[in-house]
Amino acid sequence: MSAGRAPPGPGPGTSSLRIMALTPGREVMVRLVKYGREKLSYAATVVGDDGTHLAVRAEFAGDDPKDLGYVWFEPGDVFTEHYWRDRWYSVKEVVAADGVRKGWYCDVCRPAVVDGDSVVAEDLDLDLWRSADGTKILRLDEDEYAASGLTERDPDAAAQAELALDTLEKLAQDGFDDLLAF
Repeated sequence: MSAGRAPPGPGPGTSSLRIMALTPGREVMVRLVKYGREKLSYAATVVGDDGTHLAVRAEFAGDDPKDLGYVWFEPGDVFTEHYWRDRWYSVKEVVAADGVRKGWYCDVCRPAVVDGDSVVAEDLDLDLWRSADGTKILRLDEDEYAASGLTERDPDAAAQAELALDTLEKLAQDGFDDLLAF
């Protein structure tokens, strides 16, 4: 779908707001926000967008390898990142420079917002990792989430975040292929 055409109209019970889909091949900036501040931004290329589900591809944004304890992110790794405008999570497939899939890093975040040439996702601390072979599914950063105060500041967002992490864990058990398909 081209950038100038809106996707098909909304179904019953949905908003009449029409979302403009981004054209595959378009360059965008991904902006990851935490506690109201941008924590990371990087260039990416749109690989698909149906108006709700948006996927971009980018190389690892760091200059030095990053050891997370369960996986290394390294220069040359390619991230295919899936965001939704109506879901409280993103799923990022991580593939090494040699083409071998490392796994999926999942962020619990507010629904993505496309603002001009930017894709903005607000991180809510909770994360999940699924190894490529599915033998490791790890819930991450629950201590950071508990300390963030989100449950007191915004109980509705906290409920969505907790539900999103549970949903991601269930999806990870069967793999993400169906979820990520357009």
